[in-house]
Amino acid sequence: MRDVAGTLSVADIDNVIGLLFNTWQNGNRVFICGNGGSASTATHFTCDLAKATNVNGKKRFKALCLNDNIPLVSALTNDNGFENLYYEQLQNLYEKGDVLICISVHGGAGKDKAGLWSQNLLKAMKFVSDNGGKTIGLSGFDGGPMKDAADACIVVPVESTPQVESFHVALEHLICSCLKKKIEES
Repeated sequence: MRDVAGTLSVADIDNVIGLLFNTWQNGNRVFICGNGGSASTATHFTCDLAKATNVNGKKRFKALCLNDNIPLVSALTNDNGFENLYYEQLQNLYEKGDVLICISVHGGAGKDKAGLWSQNLLKAMKFVSDNGGKTIGLSGFDGGPMKDAADACIVVPVESTPQVESFHVALEHLICSCLKKKIEES
């Protein structure tokens, strides 16, 4: 684990923190999503961004997790396909200047019997990028296509799903802690 931690890009972490701090300053919203284990990290990150960064007397982050509304997730998947799940929600909610955080172990590069993984995340990122927003990725392995699609991306460069998922949780805690400090100092 120590070897992996030493390979994380401090510059990439700083970029994510800076982008999110600017989003807070501008009063824009942050949408977060992921699939599978990354969906639970997205929920956790949303909670921490909305609560753990609060400073008395300061405005708060506007954060929403796109994978948490199970009836909506199942309806959109049934009617529009899983590949459109997050894109469809963003068409209802997104406003210019908002930020989308996508979390994916393989960054859209993995493949199994259902085809390529996390294409719904990449489609949502493209929508936000094409409509005046910023995108953040948390990925693993070699970063996959997400690494190049995101405005800021932190890649956990290890080929182990459990280790990548564990580091993503640690990273979201670090990001929220640093954001709270920046908000306190602002």
